[in-house]
Amino acid sequence: MIRPPDHPAIPAPRVGVLLINLGTPDGPDPASVKRYLAEFLSDPRVVEIPKLVWQPILRGVILTTRPKKSAHAYSQVWTERGSPLAFHTRDTAFGVQQALGDKVLVDWAMRYGNPSIPSRLAAMKQAGCDRILLAPLYPQYSAATTATANDAAFAALKAMRWQPAVRTLPPYHDDPAYIAALKGSIEAHLSALNFAPDALLASFHGMPERTLHLGDPYHCQSVKTVRLLREALPLPVHMSFQSRFGRAKWLEPETESTLAQMVEKGVRNVAVVTPGFAADCLETLEEIALRAKEVFLAKGGEKFAYLPCLNASGEAITLYQRLLSRELSGWID
Repeated sequence: MIRPPDHPAIPAPRVGVLLINLGTPDGPDPASVKRYLAEFLSDPRVVEIPKLVWQPILRGVILTTRPKKSAHAYSQVWTERGSPLAFHTRDTAFGVQQALGDKVLVDWAMRYGNPSIPSRLAAMKQAGCDRILLAPLYPQYSAATTATANDAAFAALKAMRWQPAVRTLPPYHDDPAYIAALKGSIEAHLSALNFAPDALLASFHGMPERTLHLGDPYHCQSVKTVRLLREALPLPVHMSFQSRFGRAKWLEPETESTLAQMVEKGVRNVAVVTPGFAADCLETLEEIALRAKEVFLAKGGEKFAYLPCLNASGEAITLYQRLLSRELSGWID
């Protein structure tokens, strides 16, 4: 069949994978942080308060006071490559691309900030991707993370006349490949320390307790990840939740108070890992590696080590190759 001369060009069909992470400001300055927080904290999946009540608080109090403080925190972890979350996610996409080969186009995006999910989906569609696997990099499912990433992608698809077929990566909190990746990464980092920790603390991002009662599986899936880590590692593994915000009751136990209690019970040397984060970011590098360390040492602890996230390590690439290949079954050989 001969195409008419005015027929638009259509690229050859391809399979795509879009890795999605939470987001980051464009820079560690108050203006950039304010733009980022305005988008992040306006998401009804993140703050489940009626908009008419929440927006005046957000615009009138939070966005006039918090950006400066948060910008200082970001400046402590910012690097020559920019945001750690951004470059680790970019490096992961490159590594996964190398692992999967040319049969798949691998890209990455942020739910909040840049590169945005709509912009990367449009680029992938333009490159010929008529089948796309959305891969939010959250081992444990939460409406405030996995669901909102998928929401943003579906909203972008809604604006497309010719939509690609779409699949989504399910949570992998108890997948043997994930536990094996965590175990390998933890053991490698522990072997590089100049001390032997008495215990390991697994710190997860906090969520309001009401999300558990509303049916969010995040707490239960986090607990299962820790149980499987305890079975895989010889060290005692404790569990906690960090990053509280506002006055609502949050999931417990809280990370800094847990560290203080560990010291009271005789733990003098500790290593902290964050199994709910795929890549290092403000919450791991500033909140744990800096602030939580100060708390532990001030309470009488002697040695503290933060163990990095999987990031774009060999363990991470092997994990994602296995997870994504399984979800791409039938689309690629």
